[in-house]
Amino acid sequence: MSPRRILREPLLHFLVLGALLFWLYGTLNHDALNAPDEIVVDRARIESIAAQFQRSWQRPPTTTELQGLIDTWVREEVYYREGLALRLDRDDAVVRRRVAQKLTDLADAQAPTEASDSELQAWLNAHPERYRMEPRFALHQVYFNPERHGGRLDAEVAAARAALEHGSNAALGDATMLPASLDAASASEVARVFGQDFATVIAALPVGGWQGPVASGYGVHLVEIRSRELSRLPPLAEVRAAVLRDLLSARANQSGEAFYQSLRKRYAVRIEAGPDSADNRGAIGALARER
Repeated sequence: MSPRRILREPLLHFLVLGALLFWLYGTLNHDALNAPDEIVVDRARIESIAAQFQRSWQRPPTTTELQGLIDTWVREEVYYREGLALRLDRDDAVVRRRVAQKLTDLADAQAPTEASDSELQAWLNAHPERYRMEPRFALHQVYFNPERHGGRLDAEVAAARAALEHGSNAALGDATMLPASLDAASASEVARVFGQDFATVIAALPVGGWQGPVASGYGVHLVEIRSRELSRLPPLAEVRAAVLRDLLSARANQSGEAFYQSLRKRYAVRIEAGPDSADNRGAIGALARER
């Protein structure tokens, strides 16, 4: 067999590749052969595996199923250890994010999960605009389509308003999909239905009596404000759940940042500006200078 043909043999390629992998493994992990080679599946692990099965299937596993689950776990553990030995976790974005997330979760678990009433009240006092209640309105409206009435619009709206003020029960205005009334609707709800311009105008209308015409993106309306509740800062009892959630979230963020900063002090970070394109050269250089 000629040397050229030998070099083309797949078996030779396989042997060379295997030798390279063995060399790489030994170079990167000179202690790998001396690493512990025992995998212990203790009672706690077995109970955890069985519990996870039961959560998924709403029943405990059979003996055969449990043995299969244990075998799967052992297989994963073998692959995991060998992968770590070969440093396959390095430069893997998914593994990197997952490990970072687990450490973040550990930090979050250290944050407090309760707060006293005095602490909640202090938070509410410090952030009143987060919890301030919007104005609320109860109203009736009668709609007019300008395209339908043309030049008669102003006169017909005025006539309808006079009829409403005299207690007319006749059907007035034009058919529309818009609601004829809203009950205890917030200012944002009114704006969502009729538009912000409409909501801004009715905020200044007096309670009682028909007013208008008030323009909206749909046309014009006669409006009766039946009641109005002004914007107010509610007592703690009304917004306790929201205040507790926000306070604990802020504390968790503070705790997490403090934890990170304590770890960050252990490292010196150097950002090197290597080969780059003209598009990002300025940004990379600026980062290197800042660090």
